[in-house]
Amino acid sequence: MSTVLGVFDTTYSILRIAFLALAIAFGILCIVDWLVRTRRVNPMGSVGRFARRSIDPFLAPIERRVVRAGALPTNAPIYALVAVVLAGIVVLSLFGFLRAQLFALSLSAGAGARGLLLLLVRWAIGLLQIALIVRVISSWVRISPYARWVRWSFVLTEWLLAPLRRIIPPLGMVDITPIVAFFAIQLIGGALLRII
Repeated sequence: MSTVLGVFDTTYSILRIAFLALAIAFGILCIVDWLVRTRRVNPMGSVGRFARRSIDPFLAPIERRVVRAGALPTNAPIYALVAVVLAGIVVLSLFGFLRAQLFALSLSAGAGARGLLLLLVRWAIGLLQIALIVRVISSWVRISPYARWVRWSFVLTEWLLAPLRRIIPPLGMVDITPIVAFFAIQLIGGALLRII
């Protein structure tokens, strides 16, 4: 297992450097394109022609989405740069999370069946809490519960929230049952982990 963790560490280091280089290169291209789009650099000069010929076709899908959202098309390079940086952060965070879970699995496997049971309970608690967080955020941004990105969170948590909704009334327009469920899962999970 230590060789797998070593491979994860090496890959993580390489990915970090690659994403940093990609973000810097993409940032330079986006700044150049933004300067051309806002006419701070002559669009008919050599830099402007390069930007229109090489960078604009790559940014065209992002520009369409930006315009549909009601923003200015000149801001497409900035949105593209933000998207690349956020994608890098998400990928690196997920990679670090996977590495931490593999490390926990290796430690639990060394502790025997009890260690694996504790790890499975921790994973179940964490998954339920993540599902509750996704469900709350999806209600804020008005994503349909049937959308493929959030359907799993509704499937995992509805068994817990439906009985709580019958007991706990909403506070005005705010449904506090996910908050109650989050803390109940944490308390029950902690007690269960101490028992095991």
